[in-house]
Amino acid sequence: MTKEIFRDNAYLKEHKARVTSVSDQGIELDETIFYPTAGGQPGDHGEFVLLDGGKLIIIDTRYDRETGALLHVPEEGSTLPDVGVQVTMRLDWQRRHQLMRLHSLMHMLCAVVPETVTGGAIREDGTARLDFDIPEPPDKKKINDDLNKIIAEDHPLKISWISDEEMRQKQDLIRTMSVKPPMGKGRVRLIEFKGADIQPCGGTHVNSTVEIGPVEIQSIKKKGKLNRRITVRLLET
Repeated sequence: MTKEIFRDNAYLKEHKARVTSVSDQGIELDETIFYPTAGGQPGDHGEFVLLDGGKLIIIDTRYDRETGALLHVPEEGSTLPDVGVQVTMRLDWQRRHQLMRLHSLMHMLCAVVPETVTGGAIREDGTARLDFDIPEPPDKKKINDDLNKIIAEDHPLKISWISDEEMRQKQDLIRTMSVKPPMGKGRVRLIEFKGADIQPCGGTHVNSTVEIGPVEIQSIKKKGKLNRRITVRLLET
């Protein structure tokens, strides 16, 4: 299995690793800083720099649905590296950092809207949305003001781990009905923005809420009898 370095260090932009498998679906490495599509967050883009100086463009990162392998998907028509070759991974950092800000923003939206989450998605256009189980239309201005306030309060990130069994006993930490906690590997990662929000999550996040920057509630739409879709955008991209 690929060692997922991004779980503990989301700010590592470059890293050396070794190719362990190559197929039509993608390239596996012994360890990676590239985040694969999961939990509503798109997979990372970037490049692999080979020992001869050549570059391999990576256009997606994802898990194989059948095997669970973490695959780096190269640009079509690329010459693929041999198994055992060392590569230097380089993230498309500007894109990744924006996705980190958006993912952290979704945690803050959960903090100011304390209702059950029924779905969500993070987009590459600087917007993200969460669907909440809310019978009545929420106050758009209040959510907008509360969201910017909690972001500006500069809540620091803390990452901790608990066992799968502990997670099963702490169901109150689970906010979303659509995405299950990343269990099955013996332990679950908790993402806590101190004094603001704590929940199990496998995504990448910024070190403090202030790094998200100012945001704006773009829209609140009804998506079913008890479902309200709140879309937020970053004002600084």
